[in-house]
Amino acid sequence: MAYLPAVEIEYRRGGAIDASVIWLHGLGADGNDFAPIVQQLPLSDKLRVRFVFPHAPSIPVTINNGLVMPAWYDIKQLDVDRHVDTEQLRESARWVHDLVQREIERGVPSERIVIAGFSQGGAVSLEAALTYPHRLAGIMALSTYFATASTVAINPVQQALPILVCHGSGDPVVAESLGRKSVENLQKFGFNPEYVVYPMEHAVCPQQIVDLGGWIERTLIGQQDPRI
Repeated sequence: MAYLPAVEIEYRRGGAIDASVIWLHGLGADGNDFAPIVQQLPLSDKLRVRFVFPHAPSIPVTINNGLVMPAWYDIKQLDVDRHVDTEQLRESARWVHDLVQREIERGVPSERIVIAGFSQGGAVSLEAALTYPHRLAGIMALSTYFATASTVAINPVQQALPILVCHGSGDPVVAESLGRKSVENLQKFGFNPEYVVYPMEHAVCPQQIVDLGGWIERTLIGQQDPRI
């Protein structure tokens, strides 16, 4: 099977990898965008995590005058409703499913795999994780929106899944109101997401990196591999 190309970084002080974080970048970036964050995350020696940062394919993007760039799906209109190509988004989610399956084949239980994403990648991470047929560890949705909230077919095995939603209070690209709307939609589906707002724009800030590391650690240690 052909998988999305990706940057991979292993965080461990010894022993076999037993957890994974698949982290999707935003529009126009690539897998290298978030890779440097790994060394900044305050993770303990208890964790043995493989971080996977896949590269989106390059496609024409309507809102950028059809310019070809790395994108998980086309955005047709940049407004509060975010008119996006939902079929392309779902296809990207299926590619993420393939990456999850590869981690399982590498020996990582599905319940120890976190799906994360920033902006466009966050919209795909919500669709991919909520529809995956085996229990996952959690979702990190960063500076994003729930593009498929009206169509997502949530798999019952993901109920009560830990979800962290982060947003910048001054985000000029994805308004903070869309972050709050994502939380409201998740709550309607019965989830209890954590929502944290930072004094930043469409970015990641130092305090957020600290908080992300803490959330990853709490989530993965709380779901420790029973084989250990």
